[in-house]
Amino acid sequence: MFPRPLNLIKHLITPHTRLFSRSLPPKIPSRRRKEEKGGENRVVRRGERSHLRGLGHTKPHSHSHSHTLTSVMSTHKAEDLSSRLQQNGMTNGFGPKTPFLIGVAGGTASGKSTVCKKIMEKLGQDDIEHSQRRVVCISQDAFYRPLTPEESTKALKGLFNFDHPDAFDTELVLKTLRQILDGKICKIPNYDYVSNSRLDTTTTIYPADVVLFEGILMFYQPEMRELFHMKLFVDSDADTRLARRVMRDTRERGRNLEHVLNQYTNLVKPAFEEFCLPTKKFADVIIPRGAENTVAINLIVQHIQEIVNERSGNGSGNGTHQRSRSNSDSKIR
Repeated sequence: MFPRPLNLIKHLITPHTRLFSRSLPPKIPSRRRKEEKGGENRVVRRGERSHLRGLGHTKPHSHSHSHTLTSVMSTHKAEDLSSRLQQNGMTNGFGPKTPFLIGVAGGTASGKSTVCKKIMEKLGQDDIEHSQRRVVCISQDAFYRPLTPEESTKALKGLFNFDHPDAFDTELVLKTLRQILDGKICKIPNYDYVSNSRLDTTTTIYPADVVLFEGILMFYQPEMRELFHMKLFVDSDADTRLARRVMRDTRERGRNLEHVLNQYTNLVKPAFEEFCLPTKKFADVIIPRGAENTVAINLIVQHIQEIVNERSGNGSGNGTHQRSRSNSDSKIR
């Protein structure tokens, strides 16, 4: 389903071939064969020689016999290869009922949420009822852990580092990701940025074909990173990210400008360089300039649409997918 290099296929087939070779009966010295007498022994040795011929070690004695054995070996190879691919090969754990999970990482205010919003809009999923959406988006910000009274006081002064891995409820993130992959309905917390606390309400996430999970540290934890079928990293200029953060935190989150700048200089920037930026190497696709990179976004949208169409049975059998030629041909139907 998801093509990989040819050497992967060779790697998957080779272990089985070696295993089959080890199952061959030991070669009998010619002197021992001459010394052995009795019709029963001769029949057994003749059968062993036929077995070897059927595997191609010597010239086949009987075409039908060798054909049968060769067919059995090919069947075993095919079954073994298919099993390996389904478990941890080309499909990367992606089964017919498993949502395609896309991780979207990047620095603070790099445009992760905007990229996800653009993808949802182009797929025509932004105005659809949540329970009917085939593509959904979740933010890591919803998984900030509850703060202690002391930490809450520091947060109000801009002294708590929300960009550190310890600021998140990692166990809840992992639990939610596994529920999503299992096709289950899950509930995620609603977070209040003004009071830096979770609300009593939750948001229900229904099973979907594709799930976008965005956050600054989505690729930091190995056990979390390995769950994604595709990993995107939104890369934006540091000055642009700072300007966006100042605008966002002062207008939308009621933060003081001095606190925002101090927090960025002393906490956010060092945390980005230590925890977020190194995870860029794990990304399958890097999106420079964020939501401004319409070419990259359109390619991702096309890939997502093909996945959804394939799961709906709208794709053709030769690997290509049928698309509408209308102006809204990127929208999922």
